[in-house]
Amino acid sequence: MTADYLSVLGGIGMFLVGMKIMTTALRDAAGANLRAILTRFTTTPLKGVVTGTVTTAVIQSSSATTVMTVGFVGAGLLTMPQALGVIYGANIGTTATGWLVSILGFKLKLGSLAMAGLLLSGLADLLGRGVVARTGRVMSGLCLLLIGLDLMQSGMADVTGLITPEMLPAKTIWGMVLLVGLGAGITIVMQSSSAAMALALVMVQGEALTMLQALAIVIGMNVGTTFTAILAAVGGSRSMRQTAFANLVFNIVTSFVAFVILFLGAAWLSSLEAAAGPVTTVLLFHMGFNILGTALFLPFTGIFATFIARMVPDHPAAPAIDLDQALAQDSDLALVAAEAAATDSFRRINEALSAALIAPPDYRPLAALGPLREALPQLTEFLADIRLPEGREDQETAYGALLHQTDHLLRLMERCKQTGHIADLLEDPMLRRPAQAFALALALTSIANESADLDRVAFRLQRLLTLVERRTKRHRRALMLGEHAGMYRLSEVFAHTDAMRWLQRSLHHAERIAHYGHVARNALAAAKPAAAADPVEMP
Repeated sequence: MTADYLSVLGGIGMFLVGMKIMTTALRDAAGANLRAILTRFTTTPLKGVVTGTVTTAVIQSSSATTVMTVGFVGAGLLTMPQALGVIYGANIGTTATGWLVSILGFKLKLGSLAMAGLLLSGLADLLGRGVVARTGRVMSGLCLLLIGLDLMQSGMADVTGLITPEMLPAKTIWGMVLLVGLGAGITIVMQSSSAAMALALVMVQGEALTMLQALAIVIGMNVGTTFTAILAAVGGSRSMRQTAFANLVFNIVTSFVAFVILFLGAAWLSSLEAAAGPVTTVLLFHMGFNILGTALFLPFTGIFATFIARMVPDHPAAPAIDLDQALAQDSDLALVAAEAAATDSFRRINEALSAALIAPPDYRPLAALGPLREALPQLTEFLADIRLPEGREDQETAYGALLHQTDHLLRLMERCKQTGHIADLLEDPMLRRPAQAFALALALTSIANESADLDRVAFRLQRLLTLVERRTKRHRRALMLGEHAGMYRLSEVFAHTDAMRWLQRSLHHAERIAHYGHVARNALAAAKPAAAADPVEMP
């Protein structure tokens, strides 16, 4: 009997691994197209619903769609109403996984066939290139998913006598509430509503759960699936927190409506079970209440967005750049203040960009750069107000260096918005290594305090830029040849070429910022003795 329990647990684990492999492979295969779809075809909430539904059904993960949406809102690529439409659609699209499990695992029973398919798909993944390798990875994940489902079914069939519906809460309001909480807890622990749904379907098919108990657990899964998006928004910008909170509110309200329908319509649901079977009833109920929730929220998306904005206000924070215009009257103090502001801005950009370039990428610090992006023009205005005295070459040198440094800071900040190129770099084995070397150099730059440190950093970035230029020339030629041979799609070649260009330009801007920072700091240091040597007139 212990072996039966282990079969169930092992089946859950294999299902989770298969779902992870398949979801990741599908998301990677979609690549830049998926990002373009999410940002381009969401001009209205209704289009967002369609886009979210299709995207989630394709990549088989509502969490992935929601997390990407949260990130796009933080990066300014989506507005809150557009993001809400995608969130509505993601909840509908995630029901496709349940139907996939039911058709392939329960009705067609492809678990045994998946054993043989795993060998072929594994070989395609290991030995193939391009489309063949990606297809093999998707099929490997699907085969593992079906084998895991088969293990769950066989294990559950042997322990049915030990796990009975009577062990779970009875059909009372509080009993159903406990089951909803159980469903939410299972989904949070598994980090996959699809795996939790598969387990619920296996248990209801094996009569370890009644149909009504399974429905209550499924309602809880809808709430538990919001946990991943909440984690993604922690430490992010206000817009990211708003999107994650909106996702939570939408799922709680939708689940409450579903709970009322479950409790008041139990007799009707039992009739549906007698006609269609318990598994189909669970799937229809899951899809139905998500469609109903979308229909209830969609007409009031604007009002809902306003409500979320009021519920998650922006906490007052220290200004990203705090420069007193009164300092501009004193050129010595003004240049020192401007240099400190430019150095701090560069440090913050470095920390955010290095976090995004290390796999797995963390885009939250980049999304949090919004206030700094808005504040950087203030540094340009402050520099324009400084009036330099005649004959001070040290100040002129520092001033010119700060102007160049600020210009490159603005350009690098614009590069930070193009997160799609970062994803392409990390997906390419040939480009991942130089991208991560850039991340390491940025991390070292953020802790550089002395002028000599900045000089070494600039030299290191220049060397890295030279190496990247050589490698990208070879890699670009290899991509072109691969496209002619049918190994890569033309869209992939363009995406990776753009990513290489992004890396080169970002490296160039970072190197110039470090170089001009070194020049400005040296010039300001040389100005101090000169100022101290000025004769002091006695009254």
